Amino acid sequence: MTVLRAFVFNLYFVVLTLVMGIAAFAIRLCGKKYALAYAKLWTGLTLRGLERICRIDIQVSGLEHLPPGPCLLACQHQSMFDTFAWMNIVPLPTYVMKRELERIPLVGPMLRLTGMIGVDRNAGAKALRALLAEADRAAKEGRQIIIFPEGTRTPPGAAIKLQPGIAALSAHTGLPVIPVATDAGLHWGPKALVKTPGTIHIVVGRPLPAGLKRAQLLPAIGSAWQDLCTQNGLPVPSAASPATTSA
Repeated sequence: MTVLRAFVFNLYFVVLTLVMGIAAFAIRLCGKKYALAYAKLWTGLTLRGLERICRIDIQVSGLEHLPPGPCLLACQHQSMFDTFAWMNIVPLPTYVMKRELERIPLVGPMLRLTGMIGVDRNAGAKALRALLAEADRAAKEGRQIIIFPEGTRTPPGAAIKLQPGIAALSAHTGLPVIPVATDAGLHWGPKALVKTPGTIHIVVGRPLPAGLKRAQLLPAIGSAWQDLCTQNGLPVPSAASPATTSA
């Protein structure tokens, strides 16, 4: 039954994306101001389908720790689910994502239109400058910037390996850094076609101390993730090696 439900959901998701992607041409032509609301509708319907078809509920705790304005959400990344969830949790989400996603037919143009931040990971210093400029734009718009410091999807409980982009964003923008833990990978794995029924937990932690340098911030994020997982019964990631979090 689980396999059948997953098949039905995957079909539902493909059809939903095709229909809404085609309908989005109207927004792309003359309704840019509605782009984010339209994207929220798409992700909301996707998650509703996940709940109804695959019997996967979503429980979010710790939202009281989010500041009212812009911030940096340093999220664990275990599943494609993570790229949908925050669209409907915070009012003005902006994801930091790999630039290749902008080339996806129908979806890619909408990512740009909704103000997501695409990063060319092969462009070196140029990519960093573009990232910081886009972060400034997002902060001025009062957006919540979602970044996955691991840089890729990581199985629950795997070792923490963080990339330095979050430290550059923190130092440049001065925005509060909020650690976020999850167990999404238990129900929707990194590349899993099958979705396992149950409850996906998203736990928002307290803001990390302001002004942390890179050599301090990356270990602080990893430690916060471990604490949040331990306190909330989620798979606890193992500690990163010193080389991963060094300056």
